[in-house]
Amino acid sequence: MTPSYPDHLREEVERYLEGLRFSHETITDGLDEAMRYSLLAGGKRIRPVLALATARAVGLEQREVLPLAGAIELIHTYSLIHDDLPAMDDDELRRGQPTCHVKFGEDVAILAGDGLYAEAFHHLLTHQCSAPERVLAAAAELAAATGVNGMVGGQYADVSPLTPSGPQALRRLHELKTGRLIGASVLCVLLLTGIRDASETAPFRRFAAELGVLFQIVDDILDVTGTDDALGKPRGSDERHGKHTYVSEFGVDRARELAAESHGTARDALAEASAARGRRHDATELEQIADFIYTRTS
Repeated sequence: MTPSYPDHLREEVERYLEGLRFSHETITDGLDEAMRYSLLAGGKRIRPVLALATARAVGLEQREVLPLAGAIELIHTYSLIHDDLPAMDDDELRRGQPTCHVKFGEDVAILAGDGLYAEAFHHLLTHQCSAPERVLAAAAELAAATGVNGMVGGQYADVSPLTPSGPQALRRLHELKTGRLIGASVLCVLLLTGIRDASETAPFRRFAAELGVLFQIVDDILDVTGTDDALGKPRGSDERHGKHTYVSEFGVDRARELAAESHGTARDALAEASAARGRRHDATELEQIADFIYTRTS
């Protein structure tokens, strides 16, 4: 049986994203259209849902972190637009629909990605209601998680011929490319609540980091074993592009074992995080997300 997913949080995120507009001048309406086309393409919204679930786990009202959650999804969408470009993964479908550059052209797609990244921080800094120093701390964490020492650095390592081979380099690549933004979805919420004590933040950090690695292992497996319909794009793109993946490094069977180990580590860290909070709050939604990522089929 497929584990339940907190769809009530996904629906709340979806409603919030639908209300976002970026253009205030007719001259840029076409750019707004391209940005919203990719932003509203659907999906499980794992990263913003993770932020809302973390809020509940630390006793914060979930709606209070919607601006942060929205900013995170804007950044994630920007990364997908750029990943799909011909110079990167050269994908023509995303979630069963034409990718942004196919529909609007490469020039507009590049600008749509750039716009989403800038608007993410504008939205966070102007709409997130919390103590100013906490909002700035969350913004700094989000910027670091998506910069050279985070997502973009991981993307560079993914395309660079100079990236070393081997299991350690592979894990580090995906800790940066995928794991840092997933981790920021948890850690930025902690910063907004003012939680800084290492005994409380350390297990959340381990949970978030392992969740990012788990996501990538499963993603690599699905690229080989999934169906085009389920994935929303042709499977086998990693092999076609000669990507270094958990499947190419270990094979499908061992990759599945590693996924199981990573899932267990994430759940253990979450249990420790709950214990550190004195079990005062509900981490059920975080557990559901971890279980969903481990068992997902698309």
